[in-house]
Amino acid sequence: MSPRPTPPDVDRVAAARAAVAARRARAAVKNSISARERTPTEVAELAWSSPESAEASLRVRDFLMSIPSLGATRVLKVMTELGISDKKRVGGLGVRQRVKLLNYLEARAGGKPARLVVLAGPTAVGKGTVSAYIRENYPDVLLSVSATTRAPRPGEIDGVHYYFVSDAEFDRMIAAEELLEYAIVHNSYRYGTPRPPIDKALAEGRRVLLEIDLQGARLVRASMPEALLVFLLPPTWEELVRRLIGRGTEEPAEQQRRLETARVELAAQDEFDVKIVNVEVSSAAREVVELMAVPRA
Repeated sequence: MSPRPTPPDVDRVAAARAAVAARRARAAVKNSISARERTPTEVAELAWSSPESAEASLRVRDFLMSIPSLGATRVLKVMTELGISDKKRVGGLGVRQRVKLLNYLEARAGGKPARLVVLAGPTAVGKGTVSAYIRENYPDVLLSVSATTRAPRPGEIDGVHYYFVSDAEFDRMIAAEELLEYAIVHNSYRYGTPRPPIDKALAEGRRVLLEIDLQGARLVRASMPEALLVFLLPPTWEELVRRLIGRGTEEPAEQQRRLETARVELAAQDEFDVKIVNVEVSSAAREVVELMAVPRA
């Protein structure tokens, strides 16, 4: 096998100079973002319109790391949520990845209000009560109605509080890909979020609120990273216990199981974008709606 020819010294020097120039150009782009001289959205859009630019050659990881207040741990989490490989460069992203990244950048910068808000929290924290208050007092917000295989509780209305469906119907909705997310909650019943009404509302420019469990919130974030995740907290652990036992809808064994679940759910609060303490229902509801930038009717 013939030895590989050695490039002339002049070629090596030129290549080295070009590499240094490229690194300096990328460093200048990152510095401009860090100094807030250019917005990340501007840099990304230039990268996609100019494939040979320094902006296009930036690794997505380095691009995100240059954004003030984004650390290595958060950047890794964002890239995982957006489904972007650590080796990808900004200019090499596919169309769907570009849309996801742009949505994330716009949402983070506040360029567009969060149109899809996910409200989750531990069992008995009052998610349903806060959501009901929003339904009654903020008609501009579409409250997504979940489907569930459990039986209605006293006072619950089919199609208003939940769609109460059979296991067979739930299976049909899964097969037809009509659910944005679904999961088994408390090791017993299945809950899911019908997707067609949400897609229609978002396409019309409406604001949408999803009140779901922790598992569902994680699934929504994976499929729709532009969603704003809000975690509803009780004032204290003792108050959460009082609320769960006080509503008297479960047997003691079921109450104990839900309290154990609540401990696990509370530990996940740092996964969410915003935390709201539910001291008073109207105040908590107002905070949720203000995050969506929807005026009160």
